[in-house]
Formats: sequence, structure tokens, C-alpha cells
Amino acid sequence: MPGSSQLAADLHDAGHLDGAWMETFQQVRREDFVPHRIWIRSDDGYRPLTRRADPERWLRSVYSDIALVTQVEDAEGGTALVPTSSASMPRLVADMLTALQVEEGHRVLEAGTGTGFNAALLAHRLGDHNVTTIEVDPELADSARASLRNAGRAPKVVTGDGAAGRPDGAPYDRVIVTYAVHRIPHALVQQTAPGGKLLIPWGTGLYNGVLVRLTSSRSEEGTASGPVVGDCAFMWDRRQAPRRDIMATVRPQDEAAGGRTDLDPRLVLGDDDAAFTAGVMVPDCRHSVGHGSEGEWTLWLADPGSRSWASLDFTPDADCFDVQQYGPRLLWDEVASAYAWWREAGSPRRTRFGITTRPGHQHVWLDTPDNPVPPPAS
Repeated sequence: MPGSSQLAADLHDAGHLDGAWMETFQQVRREDFVPHRIWIRSDDGYRPLTRRADPERWLRSVYSDIALVTQVEDAEGGTALVPTSSASMPRLVADMLTALQVEEGHRVLEAGTGTGFNAALLAHRLGDHNVTTIEVDPELADSARASLRNAGRAPKVVTGDGAAGRPDGAPYDRVIVTYAVHRIPHALVQQTAPGGKLLIPWGTGLYNGVLVRLTSSRSEEGTASGPVVGDCAFMWDRRQAPRRDIMATVRPQDEAAGGRTDLDPRLVLGDDDAAFTAGVMVPDCRHSVGHGSEGEWTLWLADPGSRSWASLDFTPDADCFDVQQYGPRLLWDEVASAYAWWREAGSPRRTRFGITTRPGHQHVWLDTPDNPVPPPAS
């Protein structure tokens, strides 16, 4: 049967686990932190899989390198459409813990306890007394406490807002966030020791997401800056999540302006680096795709805040595409301008970008913090 030792070996062989974390991954069992009921994707949503009903499949899932949905929203008739919490892929857990660059004696704050598995790994490596973890969902927090206790671990588990941190335990040498944000929580920066690191999944409405590692400034209080160090896709902070109802912004009575474009939308949203740049330069914009017949589809862009929207009709083998735009923002024009800027900048990879955050301000930069990414041309 699969287990922690085999999973650790697989992660190590695949280059996701270094020697410093090897013993920890061998000793901390993922199964101790996965609920007996998980949710498996199916054609019509997510369906439950319980340990009691199918113990072999459940255990195979737990020790596979996959994310596991552990909580869903509005499960009706045994099927749910929207996951609200998950256990991250083991390779992502390993990559993030390696990127955190912890050392013996470091004190760590985790925002987003989830199942408690990440906290257990940190506590095994650094000691229970050096780990504080915060979970906003009371049920998840209680479940994590129980799982940690049953596994013989005792980091401090706090029920509360992860973005607010835990001031009475500050400063922390390392801060790790396990959900995606667009605005870096200032409280977490304030609670990081000068020279300390913050590891945070970051994304936009067009690209979720990347992993940024910020270093707390030794000279400017409340300021942190650092590069994109990899990719990751996490569930959003529930208060920062982009609105899902993109089509609710589009109203039949809107008198949209028509036009044509020769920019193939696949060049923008089909390239991770271009899509990341567009997400940075076209804030508050979401996208959705509606599929038609014979390879035709429509790209929808929307900014619910300004009630602006745009649509582009894609036809295979076409040289130009019909565009409709409505509202104070011409969203397709903004996306096209962002793409042109990206191309003129040499099509930089997303790992050349970084973020600086300070009180009341946050900006994305290319290569160095003094080279902020400009807004698209109006």
C-alpha cells in the first residue's frame, strides 16, 4: 500500500524535495490530515469519496501527487460545483517549503491552516513552539487541531483572519500563505522580522497564479519586496476572490461599440507569460470562454466594478476577429496594449517580475524594483 516513505521518495526523485525536508516528509503522514470524505472531480462537478466506502481508492488518492478537495459549497444531490478548501498537491507543498528557506530556530507564521498538514511538516522540522498557524473557518480550524493532536503535534492553531496575522507572536522569521491574494496583506509584512521572508501565492483576474518571495526591508518599516519564484494556483482569499459571475456584467440592452482586431487572443491568454503580464496591466478584469460549433468560440472580458465588458468572436483560420466593447473601459484594447508592451519588452518570463509592497501602495516591477510595470496605453 502507498505511504509517506514512497511519496517522499517520489517527490525527491522528481526534484521537488531536498534532503533537508526528506525525513520530515517520511515521518509526517498525509493520511492523518485528510478528512475521511474527500471530493473527486466528475463530469458534472465534485462527488464524494469516503474512506469507509472505498478505503483503497481513498488511500491511493491521499498518497498520489494530486490536490484533494476537502470542502465544498452547496453540495446538493451528492454533487457540488464549487470547492472551498483543499489539500494541496504534495509537490507544491514540497516546493513551497523549500522556497521558504527555513533554518533551525526560525519562527514561522502560516496563514491558511487548511487540513493542518503543512503546519505538521513545519512543526516536525522546526519544533511545535516555533509554528503558529491561522485558519478563518472555525470548522477547518477545529478539525486541524484534532488532526495535529492525534498525530502528536502541537503548533499553535488560531481561529481568525490570516490576513491580520498574529501580532502577539511577532516578529516572525518566515511567513507562508496558502491561499491566493492580489493585495499583499500589510499586517503580515509588519509582523515579519527585518530581513525575514514572506512566501505568498499571488494572482490576477486573468492569471492565477505565481509564487512570490518577499524580503522584509531592514531600513523601511512595513516594506517588503521580492521576485516571482515559481508557479502555483490556489483558492483565493475569500475577500479578494475575483467575482465568478462574469456574464452578469453583460446586459442585452448595452449598446456596445463594434470593431475588428488582428490580434489572435490565443497569443495573449494562451501564453502564461503574456497572460500574467496582461493580468498585471489590466486590473480587475476577468475572462471566460463560451464554446460554439466547429472550433468557434467567444472570449468574454468583464470588469464588474465599472460594468465594462468586451467580447471577441474567434473563428479558426481567420485573420481578423469581431470585437464588441462596452463601458468606460475598452477592455480588449487594454489587453491588446498590454500584449504589445510585453512584446516590445522582449516577451519577458513571469519569473523576471516581482512585487514591492509598502503601506498604502503595491506595485509590480520587471527585473528590478525601480522598474515598475507601466499601465497600458489609453
